[in-house]
Amino acid sequence: MLVLAFDTATPAVTAALHDGTRVLAESTTVDARRHGELLVPAIERVTAEAGVSLPDVTVIVAGAGPGPYTGLRVGLVTAQALATTLGVPAYGVCTLDALAYGSGLAEPFLVATDARRKEVFWGHYADARTRLSGPAVDKPQELPGDLPVVGAGGRMYAETVGASRLVEAPELPSAGALAALAVEQLAGLAPEDVAEVVASGTHPVLSPPRPVYLRRPDAQVPSAPKKVTR
Repeated sequence: MLVLAFDTATPAVTAALHDGTRVLAESTTVDARRHGELLVPAIERVTAEAGVSLPDVTVIVAGAGPGPYTGLRVGLVTAQALATTLGVPAYGVCTLDALAYGSGLAEPFLVATDARRKEVFWGHYADARTRLSGPAVDKPQELPGDLPVVGAGGRMYAETVGASRLVEAPELPSAGALAALAVEQLAGLAPEDVAEVVASGTHPVLSPPRPVYLRRPDAQVPSAPKKVTR
């Protein structure tokens, strides 16, 4: 197994290679405006560092969001294109799940990322591997309960969420954590069995490589101009 994983649903453009046992290489650059420019070079860096080439990859995993429309699309379109070119399966994983997994927490908590418009994308987790609800988008003051909070969304609104609730854990997703989570889900299963469950929409973590949108994109097609009467 050689898993190429990447995520562009947040300001982090992150890519990693995992051989089924460990992360071989990982690259992360934080730049909210250059996802399209940074992703392919990141993939080239991790393949070079790991000493492999793209045809060696057996599975592609992309962060499926939620996230801003343009950045999120970069990763998922790239996953679909590479999967078609290489003839390998591509799967999506909720970006919040990757953040939760990277936290390593064993007790209930929330994950929150920046959704812009003074809102956060969030999910409720029983532990690092188990999402109980979400993803959802709300104002930070609407986050439930007094649970610990992981992610940049909580840090951005610390005064509202409560600084004491913030957990010392990665604030942005790591492709290494994304790949490791996917490897756990794929281990011991035949590829055709995984594909069937994912296609049915019943897999708890893996999904088809399609974006998770929780609201309309910021960019809208202009409406027809109003008629001018004289």
